[in-house]
Amino acid sequence: MSPSPRSSDASAKPARELWGTRWGFVMAAVGSAVGLGNMWRFSYIAAEGGGAAFLFMYIIMIALLGIPLMLCELTVGRKTQLSPIGALRGLGGRAWVPLGMLFVLTGFLILSYYSVIAGWTLRFAAESITVGFPENPGAHFGEISAGLSAVVWHLAFMALTIGIVMVGVQKGIERAALILMPSLVLIVLGLAIWAAFLDGAGEGYAFYLLPDMGQLMDPTVIRQATAQAFFSLSLGMGAMLTFASYLSKDTDLNQEAVTISFADFGVAFLAGLVVFPVVFALGLQGDVSASTVGALFISLPGAFADMGGIGRLVGFLFFLALSVGAVTSAISLLEVVTSSIIDETGMGRRNAAIGMGILIALFGLLSAFNTDVLGLVDAIAGDLFLVIGALAMSIFVGWAMKADPVEELRRGAGKRFYSLIPFVVVLIRFVLPPVIAVILFFALQDTWGAITGFFAG
Repeated sequence: MSPSPRSSDASAKPARELWGTRWGFVMAAVGSAVGLGNMWRFSYIAAEGGGAAFLFMYIIMIALLGIPLMLCELTVGRKTQLSPIGALRGLGGRAWVPLGMLFVLTGFLILSYYSVIAGWTLRFAAESITVGFPENPGAHFGEISAGLSAVVWHLAFMALTIGIVMVGVQKGIERAALILMPSLVLIVLGLAIWAAFLDGAGEGYAFYLLPDMGQLMDPTVIRQATAQAFFSLSLGMGAMLTFASYLSKDTDLNQEAVTISFADFGVAFLAGLVVFPVVFALGLQGDVSASTVGALFISLPGAFADMGGIGRLVGFLFFLALSVGAVTSAISLLEVVTSSIIDETGMGRRNAAIGMGILIALFGLLSAFNTDVLGLVDAIAGDLFLVIGALAMSIFVGWAMKADPVEELRRGAGKRFYSLIPFVVVLIRFVLPPVIAVILFFALQDTWGAITGFFAG
């Protein structure tokens, strides 16, 4: 079934496709959250934050801030059964349409450069199993990170993403998630078991799992943990809102938010059980702290090359896992844009997915030809727009939408969460806005620095 044209009345859209199973929705939502940000950036930020100190604070921020913010998006999506623009128009009036448009723009921009990075991971996975890792990984990455080679892999990744989204919610997104997410977990679990037997793995575990109590109250660690909790859950860009628009009205959003959030954390935590033993066993601590891109695409491939045949196999599985995580996240980004075009124009899914996918791919050529452009778009969309979207969504659900958030969250809620819902709404109204405003303050500084640096260079 294809979604019908837009309507401010969700009941006028009986043909809207729904998830086939609860498990399919959960896997798709977790897949949206689990991407390169969890598979690698999580470990990188944890290393900067002192390992276990960051990990402990991250869990707290997921529970107190990440889950309430996710509930904001899930509530709006399920209530309206519309994509971001129509959903915010329906519950807030035309004044909130710009927020929906910001969500669509954010998804468009992030996917345009995310697919370039994902193309790198696809290439490294293919090369590791065919020709092996290069003798000079730094020079190799310099050759393939920008230019015609990067363009080819970027377009290949976008074609794969478009192919999944154009098929539909059940036959495309849900089916892909049910295959890819279990596969991802099995690969990462296998790598974690292998990493446990490396010389030096114990030192990596100690860094990752033993907290330094002196760093728990470090403002930098707290800020990084808070920001990562938002970013890693695909919040602030309408992905969870869009996925929730395909849910039935009696879905327990509270249960789903907790399941998705901690499943996302579980994959990130498991990835850390791979990364830290490998990093310490291979002596790459300084490389990880110095550059996330350099460590991932230069230092690790070099270390895998030195390991011989086993290194090629482990490297292949590692970059395959990164590629799978990238695909599941890219699907949600394209779905935000595609669903909005469908709802706002009445265009068929196939044409909307292909058309918008091509536009995103074309815009992504700028990042594929120039990594400085990639960094600039990441700073604007990935750092700034996400925070603005998260702040606006918390204000909208807490104070502006034409529905009682307590009543909406209690619809379909089980006994375990029913009594906690008023407390969650208090968090949404009084805690989320000021906390996200602080993150926005730093995001503005970082983004302005990236913009000035780009044009100065």
